[in-house]
Amino acid sequence: MVLLSTIQDGVDLPADGESVEKTLSIIELITSGGTAGMVIICVLFVLLIVATYIYFERLFAIKAASKVDSNFMNQIKDHVSNGKIESAQILCAQVNSPVSRLIGKGMTRIGKPLEDINTAIENAGRLEVYELEKNVSVLATISGAAPMIGFLGTVIGMIIAIFELANAGGTIQMDTLASGLYTAMTTTVGGLIVGIVGYIAYNHLVVKTNKVVYQMEANSVAFLDHLNEPV
Repeated sequence: MVLLSTIQDGVDLPADGESVEKTLSIIELITSGGTAGMVIICVLFVLLIVATYIYFERLFAIKAASKVDSNFMNQIKDHVSNGKIESAQILCAQVNSPVSRLIGKGMTRIGKPLEDINTAIENAGRLEVYELEKNVSVLATISGAAPMIGFLGTVIGMIIAIFELANAGGTIQMDTLASGLYTAMTTTVGGLIVGIVGYIAYNHLVVKTNKVVYQMEANSVAFLDHLNEPV
């Protein structure tokens, strides 16, 4: 009974007898990390904005590039079979897609050996792939750099915590270590979130780009096969 009385005397409860639950918002969590934590979080936030912009910009560009009329190659074959090379080139210019630009490049070489036509299409294809993959490598860089920036914040936070602990004069209190620990934890979480977003976005765009590249290759092969058919 004496022990229970002592424990009850040492516990301060609100007047209504209910416990008070303290909540911490995201803004408070970020600002609690001090100047170093806020700087690193701001850097990570900028990287997240850049990654988001590149992802959606490339996604819309790749979707636009993948749209090809299913009747396009049939029209090209008809024009070539009838000797209407100029009409076929006009059609390629009107469609204005990666596939049509490759076929149009091949049309300019008609009359030359098939190997020369194939080489011209391959060279044009490399340029088209480069355009499709423009800035996608930035996402790969962000996905790798963001976690490292977060871990840098972790190291800085631990240094701050150890510094505060060394200057505490032998008295260890959690509020003394709070700033450093907040810096360490918030920057780590922020870096991992940005890294995961960048990694998923990068791989998704790579898959979409590969589908367009396969589409270009398939139509180019169909065009070359048609040119190689006996008259």
